[in-house]
Amino acid sequence: MPGPDTPARRGVGPGGGWSRILAGAGIVSALVAVILDQSGTRSAAAQVWPAFVLVAGLLLVGLVADQDGLFAAAGHRLAELAPHPLALFAGAAAMVAVVTAVLNLDTSVVFVTPVLVYAARSRGQAEVPLLVGCLLLSNAGSLLLPGSNLTNLIVLGHFHLSGGQYLVHMALPWVVSVLVTAGVVAILERRSIRRGDASTLGDEPASLEPVTSGLGASAVVAVTVLMVVLRSPALPVAGIGIGAVSVRLWTGRVTVDKVRSVVGLPVLIGLFGVATALGTLGRAWSGPATLLSHLDSVGTAVVAAGASVLVNNLPAASIFAARVPAHPFALLIGLDIGPNLLVTGSLAWILWWRTARASGSDPPVGRAIVLGLVTVPLAMAGALAMLAVTGSH
Repeated sequence: MPGPDTPARRGVGPGGGWSRILAGAGIVSALVAVILDQSGTRSAAAQVWPAFVLVAGLLLVGLVADQDGLFAAAGHRLAELAPHPLALFAGAAAMVAVVTAVLNLDTSVVFVTPVLVYAARSRGQAEVPLLVGCLLLSNAGSLLLPGSNLTNLIVLGHFHLSGGQYLVHMALPWVVSVLVTAGVVAILERRSIRRGDASTLGDEPASLEPVTSGLGASAVVAVTVLMVVLRSPALPVAGIGIGAVSVRLWTGRVTVDKVRSVVGLPVLIGLFGVATALGTLGRAWSGPATLLSHLDSVGTAVVAAGASVLVNNLPAASIFAARVPAHPFALLIGLDIGPNLLVTGSLAWILWWRTARASGSDPPVGRAIVLGLVTVPLAMAGALAMLAVTGSH
């Protein structure tokens, strides 16, 4: 069986007509905000722009790592070495959690999803547990570092924490969130995991070409260090991503169309505009801040999860973090894990659906929602309990 046909190789990314509509809506929203409150708009834009610059840089690094064959090699090795279907699921869950933490949840769903499809088919196992696990763990596993999720960076704009300082607060909640989410999916999908799917059985995993260079791996290591050490890693990480992609463009291994497709500039522009506009609204209207000030950590997380489903977690983060939130880490638990409740929760749902379809799979949206309804309360409760253990809120 050939190696996984990744979105980077097929030119699949966050594009399409809906992305242009989103870009237009974002631009209009930002212009209206500027007209109504220039000072508030400048403040909101200053808070949210690092998040979008950072995620663009991480996606570029992910593209180079994918072109070097890092993700394909990991999936191939996983399919070869996993001695049991449950071991394959556990290995896939660990891969998703690590890629999400280091390279952002959007990078995870775009690049790891096709690798897991390949791994499942090469072993004749059902794709549903791995596909659902990839999506739910990408959201639930985005607590560990500021760059793991755009919402983290937006909320942390007030606090000036380095990645290492943030990690101290969120390491235990992240571990519990990942273990609970993976455990619930494994338990509820145990029959599917054990039974497998003979219709997807292919040949034994073919020998893949070796990783072609150290550029992708070096870039991954570099951005990981920067995100842990620096308080504001956006520009350095973007610089590494641009530099690495420039090398690939110069050698002809990556095309401009693929870069444009993976980064999805219209989507980033649209979300930036909407987030800026809602951040401006949150600075002019005290309602969201007043609501959060009357809630404890649990209430804050629950409200954040509900808002993510209603308006998406990025706009929700922008309006809730327009003023300093009383319980920022609990807020992030709701904004990061809560999107697993419904497709409207985060951009990762759309990217996951598009990537799964491009990989020749039928994304199990309904099953993902059902499992999300079970995993979210449990994962949030566990993460909040770990916040209490660490003395954070």
